[in-house]
Amino acid sequence: MEERASIPVGPPVTKPLPSYWHSPKSPLANVIEPETDKLTDPYDFAIIGSGISGTMIAHYLLKSRPNARIVMLEAREICSGATGRNGGHTKAASYRSYMQHVQELGKEEALKIARLEYANITETHSIAHELGIDCESKLCDTVDVIYDQATFALGKSAIQALRADASEEEKDEGKMACYQVYEKEEDIEQNFSVASNNINPEVKEKEDLAGVFRYSAGRIHAYRFATGVLKECVKNGLQLCTNTPVHDIRASTRSIDNTGPMWDVFTQYTTLSQLVTLCLHPMGIPPYLLKDLQGAIVPLRGQITAQRPGKATNFTTPLPTTYSFIYRNGYEYMIPRPLSDGVQHIIIGGGLGRLPQAGASEYGTVDDSTLNRQVSAYLRESLMGYFDNENWGEKDEEEASGRVVQEWSGIMGATADGRPFVGAVPDKKGLWISAGFNGHGMVLCLKSAEALVKMIERDSILGKPDWFPESFLITEERLKECKFRGRTDMQVPT
Repeated sequence: MEERASIPVGPPVTKPLPSYWHSPKSPLANVIEPETDKLTDPYDFAIIGSGISGTMIAHYLLKSRPNARIVMLEAREICSGATGRNGGHTKAASYRSYMQHVQELGKEEALKIARLEYANITETHSIAHELGIDCESKLCDTVDVIYDQATFALGKSAIQALRADASEEEKDEGKMACYQVYEKEEDIEQNFSVASNNINPEVKEKEDLAGVFRYSAGRIHAYRFATGVLKECVKNGLQLCTNTPVHDIRASTRSIDNTGPMWDVFTQYTTLSQLVTLCLHPMGIPPYLLKDLQGAIVPLRGQITAQRPGKATNFTTPLPTTYSFIYRNGYEYMIPRPLSDGVQHIIIGGGLGRLPQAGASEYGTVDDSTLNRQVSAYLRESLMGYFDNENWGEKDEEEASGRVVQEWSGIMGATADGRPFVGAVPDKKGLWISAGFNGHGMVLCLKSAEALVKMIERDSILGKPDWFPESFLITEERLKECKFRGRTDMQVPT
């Protein structure tokens, strides 16, 4: 895995696979303003990347500095990276990392991470409501369907530990530490329509249903959410430059009095942009611009499908919960998406844990123009495997042949310790970063952006809010300790 982490990171590919979520495209998709020949004018801030991290950084900067001159540079169309390609799942699953965080960081820090994840979910949906963004925002329960006894037992222990450490209020219905545990097969099949064992023909090992955890989460059209917030930012003065990849960042040889450090940013147009502060965050791509991050943030290709249930399905429309299917070596994540004609698509992604060597082939690549055919074959059969045909409801081969509506890939940023890098880049004053969310950006990016802006305002990590985890800060010590072994949430429990 370290060999994959050492592959030099390149820029985003120019022709990615079409994303299911990009239809229709936002009117902002290809906006270039100002014209590139005017980019030599100084800005207060430049933001590289237009996903949920960059969008929320712009949102919070404009709230704190309404008159700030901010430019956002995007290599491709707006929101064409991970945010515009993910599974639409606002789900923390905090119990799955809680015991590891307690062991490595202590109880106080572990609780701080779990609380941030919960707050990130609720505030994402709250902002969507406040701004009136039509983005299919829905807070709802989620279920983790476990197909491994050891993983289920470990999960129960983690839930008990989290609840023991949480406040009484946090155990209330719908709160961070509220979990329901189902162990009886008949209760599980009746409530969640899943099969007693995984019948996916691509899975050779026998996987029997062990149990289910139910708790609060949500689903959202992340592309519409991010572009909806961006629309408000543009109204408030944000300037967009799409189809403008950044190829280099250098300390400026020039300066403006009393502005602090300056940075020059070079695009494919060889246009020089003189900047006061830079916020850097594209998923998986930072090592392309900051070579010191090679191996600290590693690109990871994920794969997702949108599928159509059979006409004889037993599903309610839409399904009332989101799902994750967890087995010994990995997991899939799934949301229902109701459509205007009264039917639903089921969005399911994952499959990394089904590949040889813990999915090593998918690390170190920024190519979201292609698919892994082994993952494709597995994901195509995954929903039938977990729900069986009685619930899925396909009548014949013709229905089965049209099961997959669309399939696409996207690039995430994985870190050696499983935690993002947020804050001032060491030894590069005026450069800031929020990146490396390990596929969990929908429950980490928004609050990380809020915390980053507070640090920028004080020009110091001393501006970090009390609620923000110390262990998320980028430091020389963390960078020195980076030894990449793959995503920590994919590791086999012991």
